Parts: sequence; structure tokens; C-alpha cells
Amino acid sequence: DGYRNTNIYQGGRAANQVSDDFRYQDGNYEGYAPNDGYYRGGDEPAHEEDAQSDVTEGHDEDDEVYEGEYQGIPHPDDIKEKQKKRAPAVDDEYRDRADLMAERMEDEEQLAHQYENIIEECGHGRFQWTLFFVLGLALMADGVEVFVVGFVLPSAEKDMCLSSSNKGMLGLIVYLGMMVGAVMLGGLADKLGRKQCLIISLTINAAFSFLSSFVQGYGFFLFCRLICGLGIGGSLPIVFAYFSEFLSREKRGEHLSWLCMFWMIGGIFASAMAWSIIPHYGWGFSMGTKYHFHSWRVFVLVCSLPCIASLVALKFMPESPRFLLEIGKHDEAWMILKQVHDTNMRAKGEPERVFTVSYIKTPKQVDEFIEIQSSTGTWYQRWLVRITTTFKQVWDNVLYCLTAQYRMNTLMLAVVWFTMALSYYGLIVWFPDMIRYFQEEAYESRVKIFDEEEVSHFTFNFTLENQIHKNGEYRKDKFIGMKFKEVRFEDSLFEECYFEDVTSSETFFENCTIISTVFYNTDLYEHKFINCRLINTTFLEEKEGCHMDFEEDNDFLIYLVSFLGSLSVLPGNIISALLMDKIGRIRMIGGSMLISAVCCFFLFFGNSESAMIGWQCLFCGASIAAWNALDVITVELYPTDKRATAFGILNGLCKFGAILGNSIFSSFVGITKVVPILLASSALVGGGLLALRLPETRDQVLM
Repeated sequence: DGYRNTNIYQGGRAANQVSDDFRYQDGNYEGYAPNDGYYRGGDEPAHEEDAQSDVTEGHDEDDEVYEGEYQGIPHPDDIKEKQKKRAPAVDDEYRDRADLMAERMEDEEQLAHQYENIIEECGHGRFQWTLFFVLGLALMADGVEVFVVGFVLPSAEKDMCLSSSNKGMLGLIVYLGMMVGAVMLGGLADKLGRKQCLIISLTINAAFSFLSSFVQGYGFFLFCRLICGLGIGGSLPIVFAYFSEFLSREKRGEHLSWLCMFWMIGGIFASAMAWSIIPHYGWGFSMGTKYHFHSWRVFVLVCSLPCIASLVALKFMPESPRFLLEIGKHDEAWMILKQVHDTNMRAKGEPERVFTVSYIKTPKQVDEFIEIQSSTGTWYQRWLVRITTTFKQVWDNVLYCLTAQYRMNTLMLAVVWFTMALSYYGLIVWFPDMIRYFQEEAYESRVKIFDEEEVSHFTFNFTLENQIHKNGEYRKDKFIGMKFKEVRFEDSLFEECYFEDVTSSETFFENCTIISTVFYNTDLYEHKFINCRLINTTFLEEKEGCHMDFEEDNDFLIYLVSFLGSLSVLPGNIISALLMDKIGRIRMIGGSMLISAVCCFFLFFGNSESAMIGWQCLFCGASIAAWNALDVITVELYPTDKRATAFGILNGLCKFGAILGNSIFSSFVGITKVVPILLASSALVGGGLLALRLPETRDQVLM
């Protein structure tokens, strides 16, 4: 009997222990009081009291969590382990990948609806507005980058002696970098994280933008602007994916549209800085005769400030919890969501509000991660394997956007993005070129023509501008300390003349005869003498580099046009933000593109500078709503683990359209207006009608 009683006692204790553990895990532990008569321990109540105290730590009598206290969230793997005890499952390594993907898709659907409820519980307040301004600075840097090269070209072309082909390449190289950066860094953001990749892209842009303001050679400057474009191009898809994952369904369309306003602010900032800095030639310094830091370089330096400010502020912001849940980091995501909740509740004056979420669904992880031990191979072999694996995963994401589930949406969006970019960026370049063309026509109409003039023993020490001298004779004349601007000598004779310290712009000698003449310290180079006879003529100490008069050569009207064009999108931004969730994304895109196409036809009546400025403002204001709706619908159509990749692909295609638009439209300046206007309006009509076939996303949760 004693032996049996001992076994019974041990069994009873074991059963009690299981019961205690079960009650402990449920979080409602109750002291166990044996009623079998086998054991009464005097110290049992003390143990029960200690256990109860430990279990209920962080709770009050109503079982409520004390605010701000982490309660040890049960990991999803622990929950699944309990289920496996009841029904043994087959190990993942023996399961078909299709089954694993089906299970993951089911998990993602459950997570999407749960995450929407969590974001609604967290509310919309101080945290989202803080992130709004931090990401807005990054988007502002993108807007600045688009305008920088256009503003510095008039100055840089003379500072670096740029030819027409060099200027064209400098204008397009930024878009080429943006195209590559959007695809590459957008894809990496779905694997490495939103915050980390955004920091990388902004760092690249800030570093090379700063460096480009100091380099002197054209080749190095071109390379720096290419890398700047790569960095800032990668930030655009990340910004929208990042911010959308902190917004609820009711707030998403409106606040993503408000975020787009920072692109407009970037254009205004660039125009204002160019207007206030570049014309001031004295805002710079020189080191000898080789190194010159002119005011346009100061402008490039100032334009990197929004990027640097966003980079610093981003250090204090958390990673996207939606991304963390996708890669299985449950506890980190929970802590960030609790931070969002507590920040908003404190700002609303309700710090006692408790974050009630204790468990968030985590999708099944099916990716193959390679972890290399430090003792395996050399350091570069380990990094090579990591990089290769990461880019393979990015490429798989790119291909996933073309699978049957997303193929049609991706192709339609690609056409809409491309047609919008082709017409918008093409016309944005065409407007200033047309205004400049009208100015040149007006300038040429005021040209003064001098025929068969004879001048001898005269000293020219003043500026000659916009003149044509034909069949003239100049004997023993001196041209000292003077400037030629838009001056042409045709079939003229220069005999025993002396040119010293002469600066010229668009000045040429055609079919002239130059005898016994000395050119000392001038920039009248060989290419400026066209079909001329040079007899006993000497060139001494020619000027090096290019020289310019900032007050005359810089066109203030171009700054004003860009400023007004950026400011004109303000009404469109406000209207699109207020109506985005009311009329839907599809109607917004289609309506905006069709109205923009109508605006294009009125360009046939733009025969003056003021008319072109007015139609540009109208076109920009009408088209901005389509851009905002495109950003929103692109974010909402793709799942979290493909969102930045898809946005990057489409934005890269957009930049390719911008390159084509710039090249095509600028080639027709001064030739005809019909081709650019018809091309832009046709593209807008086609893209707008196709956009109406896209699915509406305003009522769906983020997958």
C-alpha cells in the first residue's frame, strides 16, 4: 500500500502540475488546492501566492495591462506548437512549395484585415504627421533634382565650355540614373526594409550632390549627376510604400495625395534658390586660374539640403511594421505599432488608453535564406553569396509582377505611367524652349546691320551686341577690354589691328581677311573664324576656359516660368487630396488625363511668351491629379512584399518615357508645334481611356 500510495501521490502531483501549467499559459492562474487527501503541504499557499504574483505582474485586479509595459507576447511559433501536439503535421521540407505558398497567401489575407484594424486602433495623429514631414523632405529632394540641371545649364555650359551635345546629355543623365535607381533600390526595399533602403538612397544622393558642386571637369560632373539620379530615383517608390503602411484605408488616398505636395514644394524651392543665388557672380571663390567655384555651384550645394535634412530625421523613425510582419519579425512589429498607438494617444490627451493587441498574424516564411558561417570561405566569398542571393530574390519579385495574377494590371499601369510621363516631361521641357525661342526671335528682330563701313585708327573699348557688319574695312584699329555679344563680321578686312582682353559670346568672323593682326588674351579661338584668310596673324596667351557675364546671359524669365509652373499645381493637389477617396482613383486618373489632353489643344493659340506661360500653368494644374492617383493606386494594387518592387518598375518606365519625351519634343522647337501637341494629347487620351479599365482600390485593405 505504501508503494501504491507513493505512485498515486506522484501521479497526482504530475496531473496538478499539468493543470497548473495549462492555467498559467491561459493567463488566469488559480491556486491549486488538492482535494484527494494525499498531500497537504504547509508551504503550498506561499508558493501559490508567489506564482500568482509573478503571473499577474503588470495586471490590475480587472486583468488590464499597465500602459507602456511589455507583456511577453506569445510568438506565433509557440501557438503553432500547441496545435501540432494535437494534430501532427508534415514538416515543411517534405511539403510541396505550392502548398506552402497557398498557406502563405491565406495568412497574408488574414494579416491584411487584422493589420487594418490595428492601424485604426492606433489612430491617425502625431506619429503619422511626423513621418509625413520626414518623408516629404525626401520627396522634395526628388522634385529639386528634376530642376537642378535645367537651372545650372546656362551657367555650366560656359563654365565648362559645353557643346550642344554635352548639354543634352547632362539634361538626360539624371533621368537615366533615376530609371536605374527606381528599379534597383525599389526592389531591394522589399528585401532589406523600407527605412534601410531609403537611408541608402538619400545618402547616395546627398554625397554625390555635394561632390558635384566642387568638381571642375565635365566628365566627372556628369558622373556625379548620374549617381545623384540613381539615389533620388530609388527614394520615390520607397517613400510611398513606407508611408502607406502607416495609414488606414480611410486616410490612405487623401494623405498620400497631401504627401505629393512636397514635389511641388521642391520645384518652388529650386526655382527660388536659382533666382536668388545664380545671378550673384560674387557668391563664389577662385583658387588660381584652374579652380573656380561660381555661384551656380553654390546653388547645387544648397539644393542638397532637403535630402540631408530628411536623412537626419529618418534616423529617428522606425521601420515599417507591415514589412517586419512579412519577414516574420512579430515582436519588433508589435513594439513599433505600440509606439505609434502611444504617441498618438498621448498627443490626443488620452495617455491611459491601452494598446489591446497581443498577437498579430505572421505569414508563413517560404523564402530560402542563406546564413554563412564566419569560418566558411573568405569574406568576399560570403558577401558575394549574400549579394547574389538578394538580387535573385529581387529578380523573382520582378517576375512575380508579371505572373497571371498581376500581369494585366501591371501592363495597363505601365502604359498609363509611360504615356503620362511622355507627354508631361516632354511638354515641361518644351515650354521653356518655346519661350526661349520666342525671345530669340524678338532679339533677332532688333539686330543692327552695318554695311561697307570703314574705320581706321579707332579704339573700341565698349560692348558690341546683336550686330552684323558686312563688307567692312578696319585698319590699325584697337579692340581693348571689350565684349562681343551676338556679333558677326562677314566679308570684312582687318589690317594691322590689335585685340586685347576681349571676351565674346556667339561671335563669329565669316569669309574675312585678317592681315598682320595680333590677338592677345582673348577668347577668339580658331573655330570662330569660318573660311577666313589669316595672313601674318599672331595669337598670344589665349584665355583659358569659358567666360560669361552673369547679369546678361542668365534668363530670369526661365526661373519665373519654373516657379509659376510648380506653384500652379497647388489647386490640383488640394482638389485631388479632398476628392481622392470620394470619386476614386480610376476616375481621378482618367478625368485628369483627358482634361490635360484638352489643355494641349489650346497650345496652338500660344504665340507669345505670356500665352505659353499661361497654358503651361493650366496644363500642370490639370495633370497633377493624375500623378497623385497613379501613386496611390500603384501602392494599393500590389502586396507588401512586392509593393516597392512594382512601384520601382513602373517609376523606372516613367523615367524612360521622360527621356524620350525630352528628346522628341525639344527637337521640334522652332520647327513646328503640331507634332509635339498632337503627340502629347494623343498619349494622354489613350492613357486616360486605358486607366478606366483598372480595378478600383479605394475600398480594399493593403495586402
